[in-house]
This record gives sequence, C-alpha cells and structure tokens, in this order.
Amino acid sequence: MYGMTRQHSPKFKDYTKAYFSLDSQLTPEKRNELILTYTPLIKYIASRLASRLPPQVSMDDLVSCGVIGLIDAISKFDRSKKVQFKTYAEFRIKGSMLDELRSLDWVPRSIRKKSHELEKTYSILEKKLGRPATDEETAEAMDLSLEKFYKLLDQTKSVSFLDIEMLRRKNPAASNSDSLIEAFSANSKDPFTKTNLSQVRILIAKAIDQLPEKEKLTVSLYYFDELTMKEIGKVMGYTESRISQMHSKAMYRLRSKLKKLLSDG
Repeated sequence: MYGMTRQHSPKFKDYTKAYFSLDSQLTPEKRNELILTYTPLIKYIASRLASRLPPQVSMDDLVSCGVIGLIDAISKFDRSKKVQFKTYAEFRIKGSMLDELRSLDWVPRSIRKKSHELEKTYSILEKKLGRPATDEETAEAMDLSLEKFYKLLDQTKSVSFLDIEMLRRKNPAASNSDSLIEAFSANSKDPFTKTNLSQVRILIAKAIDQLPEKEKLTVSLYYFDELTMKEIGKVMGYTESRISQMHSKAMYRLRSKLKKLLSDG
C-alpha cells in the first residue's frame, strides 16, 4: 500500500535535487538538513502506525526507528533508478519501524494464535462458500457469539496488518531488489521482471476487488486517501471501533488471499 496519492500526509516536494550533487554525495550539513526536512513524514507514519498498536508501544521509539530508516534511505538512494526519494524514504521509514516491532515480539503468543486461527477460518469458509464469509458465519465456525467475535477482532487488530514485504519475499521478480518499492517504481528493462511485477499488481487489485463492499471502501479510504479510522467512521456512518474491525477483517481476508495466490503461482 505504498506510493499511493497522499491527501493527508505532510505536504512537501521531493527536495532531493537540491541536496544531491551530480555524483550523489551529500555534505554532513546537507544530510542533516534533509533529515529535518523529512522529519514530519516520519512523525506522520509513526502516528498512523501507533494508532493500530497497543499503548505499551512507544511513539518515540517508532520515530527513532523512522529516523534510522530515513538515514538508511539517504545512504542507499539511487537517482538513476527513477524512483522519487520521498516514495523510497517512506518505504524505508515504515520498514524500519516494522522491523523494530518484529524484533520486540510485542504481541503475546496467545494473540498470535488467535490471529492465525481467525485468518485460517476466513480462508476455509471462503473456499467452502465461494464468497467472503459474513460475521455471523465466521463467528459460528469459531463457536463464538457475535459479541465475542467482535472482541476477538479488537484483540487481534494489532497483528492484522497486511505485510507487503511478504510480496518481496514470495515474488521472484522483486527478490533481488533492495526494496519492493524500487522494483515497482523503477522502469525495469527486463521483460521477465516487468511481467512478474505486473502480475503482482493484478493479484493485489483482484484480492481487494473481492472484498465485501464496506471493507473495500475502508481499505480505499485508509490506504489510498489516508483518512484516519475516526474520519472513515464519519464518512461511512459507523463508530471508530467498528471501522477498525472492518479494517481487521479486510486484512485477514487479503492476507489469506495473497498467500494462496502467491503460493499457487
């Protein structure tokens, strides 16, 4: 879900042309200035990520990891690949934050187990029914009341993120790239790479299109228009909690679909 048109992210141009000389070297002063310029982007990404995490995960820690990701982006950025620095930096910043969260192992084993069971149930039911399962059908399959089912969604929302890096690990076209965003954004001359990346885009679009309408709209407003859960609730006429649950359901369905589509491929 990276590299989409931003409506709520910090508004500033890609200033790298003003900082990078022709030999792509930065002075310490220009480097520090570039870090300060993109600090609002770090805070913005951290705040959106933190909204889906439990309170024990520190916003300051996420920002610190984001700074490391930005420095890494500055060090590895290659203008010859025709990728905007802001797009590349955003990927590196969020990737650094997610790597830190994985290393902390902040999700209790019991919650991970519930999350896995929920994802598996969605996959089994969709295969059996030939369509996305309703809340009632999913709750019944897990031997839960609707109330307990919604509580389960709330408990596992922190691990329902769709990890797009999974595509880089599973997709041979991007496996040799430093990052997925480079593979998607660069104008590759390799027809095999172009074909495979085009197929991945089609898989993602297909998976999203098969979501129930309300979940599809939630995904669109959250990732493409970058509204907050509260703002989406106002648009759709639901509480913030219910929108969060819709997002979680969409992520479980998408994760299950993409894993199957990629493994079949």
